[in-house]
This record gives sequence, C-alpha cells and structure tokens, in this order.
Amino acid sequence: MASTQDAWYISLLGLAEHFRTSNPPDIKSCIQCLQAVFNFKPPQRVEARTHLQLGNILLTHTKNIDLARTHLEQSWCLSQSINGFDDVKFEAASVLADLFEQQGQPTHSKPILRKAIELSQHSVYWHCRLIFQLAQIHATEKEYEVASSLLGVGVDYAQISNAAYTRVLFLLSRVMLLLIDKKIQEVLPLLNQAGHLVESWVGSPHQKEYLKVFFLVLQVCHYLMAGQVKSVKPCLKQLQQSIQTIMAPTWPDDDTVCGGSPGGESFVWLSRQQLYVLVYLVTVMHSAQAGYMDKAHKYTEKALAQIDKLNCNEEPGLVNAGRGAGRRGGAALAWRLRMALVEHAALCRLVAGGKAHALHEIARAAHLLTHPPDAQCAAAHTPQLHCLLGLYAMSMNCMDAAEAQFHTAIHMSQERDLWMFAKLNLAIVYLRGRRDNDLAQIMEQVRPEALPTYAHGLRAASYYVLGLQAFFQARYNEAKRYLRETLKMANAEDLNRLTSCSLVLLGHIFLSINNSRESMNMVTPAMQLASKIPDVHVQLWASAILKDLYRLAGDTERENEAYQMHCNFSQALLKDHFQATQLPQHALVNWTSGPPPALPAPSVSHT
Repeated sequence: MASTQDAWYISLLGLAEHFRTSNPPDIKSCIQCLQAVFNFKPPQRVEARTHLQLGNILLTHTKNIDLARTHLEQSWCLSQSINGFDDVKFEAASVLADLFEQQGQPTHSKPILRKAIELSQHSVYWHCRLIFQLAQIHATEKEYEVASSLLGVGVDYAQISNAAYTRVLFLLSRVMLLLIDKKIQEVLPLLNQAGHLVESWVGSPHQKEYLKVFFLVLQVCHYLMAGQVKSVKPCLKQLQQSIQTIMAPTWPDDDTVCGGSPGGESFVWLSRQQLYVLVYLVTVMHSAQAGYMDKAHKYTEKALAQIDKLNCNEEPGLVNAGRGAGRRGGAALAWRLRMALVEHAALCRLVAGGKAHALHEIARAAHLLTHPPDAQCAAAHTPQLHCLLGLYAMSMNCMDAAEAQFHTAIHMSQERDLWMFAKLNLAIVYLRGRRDNDLAQIMEQVRPEALPTYAHGLRAASYYVLGLQAFFQARYNEAKRYLRETLKMANAEDLNRLTSCSLVLLGHIFLSINNSRESMNMVTPAMQLASKIPDVHVQLWASAILKDLYRLAGDTERENEAYQMHCNFSQALLKDHFQATQLPQHALVNWTSGPPPALPAPSVSHT
C-alpha cells in the first residue's frame, strides 16, 4: 500500500495531468498541482522529475522562460547523483542545453552536454542522442572540426555498441558536415564507406531505404557542389526512385521505421515529408545548373506546395530523436527550403528573360528575410539575395547598382563559392564598363587555377570570362583558346547554359575575323540550345549574328527571318524591362545594408 506521501504525490500528478489534457487545457491549474508537490518535501527522485515536468510545461505553454530554466537547472542538478535515473537526468540536460542555445548562449549548453555525455556511456540511446546534440551546437557555431570529431566518436561508440543503424547515421552526418565545410578530399572515403554499409545492410529494409535516401542526398549534393551535372544523373535518378518508395501509402511512419531497433536507436535525420521536399530542391538545383529552366520552375512549384504541408513539429538538424524544440526547428527548416527554392526560381526567371517575374521572386526572398527563424538563417541568405540583385541589375543595365550589390555580397559572404561567383560577375560588369585596371585586379583572384579543384562549374565559367575579356580586347586567338576550354568542361558535364554562351561568343569571334562558315557552325547549335533552355539573351545575341551571316551570304529571305526573330526577342525584352522598372520592388537594387526595405507584400502565385 502506498504511503500517505506517495498517495499525495500520485494524486497531485494525476490531477496535473487531468488539467493538462482537458479541452481546453487548464495549464495554470496543472502548474499549481505540480508546484504543490514540493510542499510535501518529496524524495530527491520525485523532486527532480517534478522540476523537469514543470520546466517542460512552462516552456511549451507559457512565456516564462526564466522560471522554466530554473526548474530544468534544479532537475539536472538533483538528478546527476541519482543512479539509474536516465530519462529524467538526460532529458533535463538535453532540454536545458537546447534552451540555452535558443537564448543565444551555446557556451552554457556545451558543458552541460559534455557532462551528460560523460555520465551516459552505459545508455546507448542517450549517449548517442547527446553526442548528436553537442555536435549540432558546434556545427551551428561553425566549429566544424570539433563537430566532426564528436561524430567520429559517435561512429566508434555505435559500432562497439552494435548500433549499426546509428553508426551509419553518425557517418553520414559527418559527411554532411565535411561537405558544408568544403573538405571535399575527406568526403569521398567516408561517403564510399557509408555507401558500402548501406548496400550491405541486412537489418530492417525500411531502415535501409531511409539510410539510402540520406546517402544519395549527400552524393547528389557532392556532385552539384562541383558543378558535375552529368555525373550526378544516375544517383539523382536513384534518389528520386527511393523517395517514391518512402512516400508510398504503405510505408510505415517514422517512429515505426526508427523505433524497432535494439539499443534505442530511435533517430531520424529528417522526416519523410521533409526528405520529399529536399529531393525536390536538389532536383531543382540540378535542372537550374543543367540549364533546364522550365523543368526547374515546374519542380519549384511542386516543392513550394509540399512545404506548406510540412509538419512544423518536426525538428531538423544532424538527427532528430523526436523531442526538443520541434516547432521552432521544423519552421526553420521549412523557411530554409522555401528560401532556397525562391532563390532558384529568381535565377531561372533571369536566365529565361523574365526580369519582372524574377523581381517578384527576389522580393519574396526579401520578404522572407524580414522574418527569419534565427540570425544564422538571415546571415546565410542575405549575401545570396544581394548576388541575385546584382544579376538582376546587370540584366537591367544598372551597372552601378550591380557593382554595389556584388561588392555587398562579397563583403558579407563567408561562402567561398558564392564569393567567386559574385567576383566572376563583377568581372563582367568591369568588362562592359571598360574598366581595365579593376578588371585586371579581380581576374587575378578568379583565374581557373586560383579556384578550388572540385569547383568544375566555376572553373569553366572562369575560362568563359577570360575568353570574353580577350574578345573585348580583340585578342581573338587567345579568346578561342579559353572558350574551347570552357566548351570542353561544359560539354563534359552538360552545363548547357555555359555551352550556349561559349558557342555564341565563338560565333561572334569567327564573324569578326570574317570566317562565316565557322561562325555559322557555332551560332546554329547555340541558338538551338538557347531555345531549349530557354535563354532569351543568348537567342537575341545569336539572332543578331545570324542576320549578319545571312546578309553576307546574300540570303535575303533568311536574313529577314533572323531580323524578325531578333526584333521579337528585343521587343519582348524591352517590354519586360519596362514592366520591371515600374514595379515598386525595383527599388531593391539600391538596398546594400541593413534589413530589406519595406515593400508591398508579395503575391502567393508563382505563375
């Protein structure tokens, strides 16, 4: 029979739970019942558990964060000395560390998690979960080497503990961090090791498929980061097939997939709905890099529709154990995915010659930036938005604004690839403005040999800019040499936009040196490829050259056709140019500091 004290405690707990689950919940009465427990001077275990319950309820249902933190601190402090009290002890540590991180105090989180990791070595689930959490905090702080080292410890611990599924999760999480940190040379051996473990998996087929999707996402990102659009196709196709398997109605929910493992291996990286949107995003990235703008736009539409269905109670990061500050985390992931998709949509619109549409997308991105889920999201995406504005300003012939935007992106960004991309475009601004000294200075920084060896796409683009520079200076043989290098690299990886730009420029060069036959051999495929993309600017350029070639050949009929085509492209671009200048969002080209200026709310439509 329960003691009087136990009876009081059990009654108060039951009453608190009744108030919590009432419809509507009576949180005030629930908290009062839990606080009343302390009046009976309960045993240390009861006291620690009650402090944890109060901390969680205050965090979830009130704005009294300081009081929640006090209760969590007391629970953590009391439970550390109690043996076999893992759930309370380590949940208190985990929730408290998460709270400190939310409040921008990760230095307070780290010692709590280190102590909890030290105490949890006997508990596979908690030890792994706490390692993931501490690694996540270090990764968020851009302390990638420390985070990677922790994940390496996790790989070894999971292997010793026979937690095969969690071992692969640790390994793949480590690959993800190395990709973020651009440690490309270290990625391949670990990615191959993970691929072998996934391929030879003998456990649950559902877990195998889930790990396979994680592995393939990283493999696809690895190729896309390098601009290897052709090489990525087989794995992207596999990824698309795998995600269809996971999204089938007969597929079990995430808890069933990850909860059936021995040793409490109940972890997922992202939920299947989040993975579904992520696969759409990498497909959009691939289509944009390959130069299939219509395809990219179609997948963007589908992905944005899926984001609205995402469950914001899902926690992103290195892994998710189904607890913690899920709403904040799920919303942050949805925000990042939406922002990346809108950025790609803007880029595709610019290529296809739709400046007014592109401006709407850029304004939507600016609107998202006014409500970021955290400061890091804003810091990561603001330079990208300035880069997009630079490209928009270039397409509008606002060269001063373009220069200012690219400089802003370069100064704000810590991403080497974005920095190089902005500098290559800045070089074109200097070329068009005949600013030879500025151009010479910047070209030293973006010459192909100065770029990372993995950056295939950027190196190909660098050769193109060198070719453009040589063309402007009438060094035609040198220009042809650079452009043939671009063509070789672009063709090797299906970088269609670079291919079409290089072909039309070579056509222009051959026209300049009166080699009409070679010019026609270049411009004809350039026009075909540009119309497939579609790239209106290359089509405009190619039609002007075709008009001159047919005139030189005395083919009046085709000359008139090319002239009409050129007029059509020119009028469409002029009309679009005028529409864009009339939009209030055009004022964004002058924004170079602080938060984005207030603009009319963007429309929801992506048409």
